[in-house]
Parts: sequence; structure tokens; C-alpha cells
Amino acid sequence: MLDVIAGFVAELRAAGLPVSLTESIDAAEAVHHVPLEDRQALKGALAATLVKSSAHWKAFDTAFEVYFAIRGDQHSIDATEDGADHPPVQERTGERGADGGKGQGGGGQGLSPEELAELLFRALQSGNDAQITALARQAVGRFAGMEPGRPVGGTYYLYRTLRNLDLDGLLERLLEAARAQAPGGHLTALEERLVRDDIAARLARLRQEVEDEIRRRLVADRGAPALAKSLRKPLPEDIDIMHATRDELAALRRAITPLTRKLAVRLARKRRHGRKGPLDFRATVRHSLSTGGVPVEPRFRYPRPSKPEIIVIADVSGSVASFARFTLHLVHAISGQFSKVRSFVFIDGIDEVTRFFDHQEDVAAAVHRINTEADVIWIDGHSDYGHALTTFWERWGEEITPRTSVLLLGDARNNYHAAQAWVVQEIRRRARHVFWLNPEPRAYWGTGDSIVHEYAVHCDDTIECRNLRQLELFVEELA
Repeated sequence: MLDVIAGFVAELRAAGLPVSLTESIDAAEAVHHVPLEDRQALKGALAATLVKSSAHWKAFDTAFEVYFAIRGDQHSIDATEDGADHPPVQERTGERGADGGKGQGGGGQGLSPEELAELLFRALQSGNDAQITALARQAVGRFAGMEPGRPVGGTYYLYRTLRNLDLDGLLERLLEAARAQAPGGHLTALEERLVRDDIAARLARLRQEVEDEIRRRLVADRGAPALAKSLRKPLPEDIDIMHATRDELAALRRAITPLTRKLAVRLARKRRHGRKGPLDFRATVRHSLSTGGVPVEPRFRYPRPSKPEIIVIADVSGSVASFARFTLHLVHAISGQFSKVRSFVFIDGIDEVTRFFDHQEDVAAAVHRINTEADVIWIDGHSDYGHALTTFWERWGEEITPRTSVLLLGDARNNYHAAQAWVVQEIRRRARHVFWLNPEPRAYWGTGDSIVHEYAVHCDDTIECRNLRQLELFVEELA
């Protein structure tokens, strides 16, 4: 068991979860106090000692299901597509009688797809969990087409199995059966909703059983470390924002709010602890005269650092729009750590959007308004950094002061328009700092129509910023 826990902890670290040595020792100790046959109790004990953020739960859950998969006997795991090596269906389901047909006495290999579907329908209708589990194993053996050593992910096998089971068809069939059994052959709207929810929960149980069976067979075939590596997904804070899928963007939106709260607390603590400066020897001696120097009470020079003023100028075109939205969300959510925050967005035209954040508690709602209300189109809606920056300088350039830090967000892909890099040079001459945050990989900079290097020579730093973790580190240093 210690070897399994050690491998499990190593997988969590490889997935990005911060697990310390002390926490891994606590996990090993916690395992002694729960029954190992109770997977939910074991999972809860390990989660309590190893997981510190709800955003990390999915990665933990995936690793747990791999390393602590329910193991069957090897004979069953190696069953081929027709399910011939499984124990008899009737031993598990209790559904087949003496007239059970050609499946009688076999290992399920005699079941036709229609017979398997009928058994599954009855099991779902009665809510018999044991039958659902047994039939899910039979369905994987028959439909998944798993071959030992074949480098195919579990998602492919899951798709093949569920496609053949036709869960949508089962849902409608179960609903029809429920309507037929109702008084008068009719369900009220509330009754139908309750029945539909109950059936959906049973189908979700079936889907989970199919996933568990596929995972169990893959672990037996490839080993837990190899399977965990193939199933490993990045944590929300490590997702590449520019190439995130819809589900990953949803995970990012869920992660951004707790991240802003954590960052605000961290910055406030950092500012509070940073007030103590170097020892003031003269003040210490002067204060100690009244006691003859016993005891000595040190006095310090307390610095008075000013909060920076932030101007954000963000490209909201194409794939960089998501990066701009998350950055604006993060900066305005911790605006209390800055003396002032002003935001501008552009494509080929530019507009100030600070007004959307004024007196707005829901930062996400303000960011959403930018998409529909900001005036960022000048001619054709294709990125034109040169025109947008020139317009910014002409309209708002005089408002940049030596206390201002300017953040330029974008990939600097300018559609071969004029760069007008002199604007960034003028901004740098007036501002305290100028930083360029680029969500593209550094290897892509300067390729194609990217002109980031023309702007970079006038910036204090040009930073690759592709995910929330990198963005968090930058904002923490900025504040």
C-alpha cells in the first residue's frame, strides 16, 4: 500500500498539485485509520490530506480512480470483445431463468445486442445497482473493442460502448414506460420532471460504471503510472488560455474568482509586512535613554511605498480576447492594491472601458459588457496595433505620469500594418514602467506578422504569459 501511495503522490505532483513531504506522510498515516475496502472513505482521507484547492479536485479524482481502481481477476480483465471470459450473466443479474435462451450457461457471449439492451432496460427500470454494474462490464467486453497493448485512450473506448448502448434511446424508453404505468397513462409536468431526473441519475450511474470498467482494464493492461500519464490534464491555472476548449474556459472562469481573493490577501499581507524598513540607529539610541539602554527597543525606518497606478491596454481580437478578458478580470478584482486602474481595449479602434468596472461588484459582468458595448472597430475589425496605439497617444497620452505602470496585452500580430513603435517609446518616456504581456509561446514571437520585437525594445520587459499561474506571478510582482 505504501508503494501505491508513493506512486499516487508522485502522479499528483506531476499533474501540478503542490504536495509536500509532510502532507504525503499525513496521507500514509490517514490510510491506517480507514477501512481499505471502503473506497469512498479512503478517497476522503487522502483528499483531506493532499488537496488544498477545489480547482484541483478533478486532477485528484482522476489520479485516485487510476491508482485505486477496483481490480478484478486477470482472467476477467483480459476478456475479448465478445465477453467470452466473463462469469455467467445470470450469476450477476439473476434475470435469466431456465428459458433464458442461448445465453444460458454461457459467459454472456450468447447474448445478442437486443437481449443485452433488454436486460439493461429492466435493470435501469428497477434501479438494481448490482445488475447495472454487471451489465456495464458485459457492455465493455462486447462493444469497447479493447485490445491489449493498443495505445488508445479510454475516451475512445467509452465512446464506442455508449454509442452502442444508446443512452438517449434508453432515456426515452424508460420515460415511456413510466408514463404507461402512471394513473391514466399520463404524468403531470412535475411528475415527469422528477421521473426524468431519476432516470438521468441511473443513466449517469451506468456511464460511471462503464468508465470504471474501462479504467480497470486499462490499468491491468498498461499499469497505473502509464495510464495516469495518458489521462493527465493540466490544472486550471496551467491551461493555455489561447488554446483552451470550451470546458477548459469554463474551468478557468470558475478558478479566477478564488484566485483573485487569494492574491488580494497575499498582496495585502506583503504590503503590511513590508512596512518595516532598516534599523534606525539614532532613533533607537534616543528612545533607550529614558531606560539607560535596558532594555533596548529597536526603532526602524518605515518606508511609505506608494501604490502603483495601472493602465491596461488590451487587444481583444481573435484568440487573444480570452487572455485579455482574464487579465482585466484579475487586475480589476484586486484594484484595491493599486491607487488607480484604467482599462482600454482595441482591435483597430480603441475605447476606454474603465466605466464598465466603476461601481460594479461583479467583475465578470463588467468584462462581459466589454464584448458587446466597447467601441473597438475603426475600419474592418482586423488588428491594427499601430493605429490603436497612435489614437491612444493622441487622446490619453498626456494623462500618463511617472507613477503610471502601463500593461500592453496582445500577441502583436499586426496584419502587416505599420507598427508605430514610437508610441511605445513615448509612453515609456513618460511612464514609470511599461510591460508587454504576450500570450503566445516565445518561440512564435517575430514569426509571420508578429512585430512584438519592434515594441519590446521600448518596454521594461516583454513577458510570455500563457496561463493564470504566469499571470498571477506577474501581477504579484507588479503590486
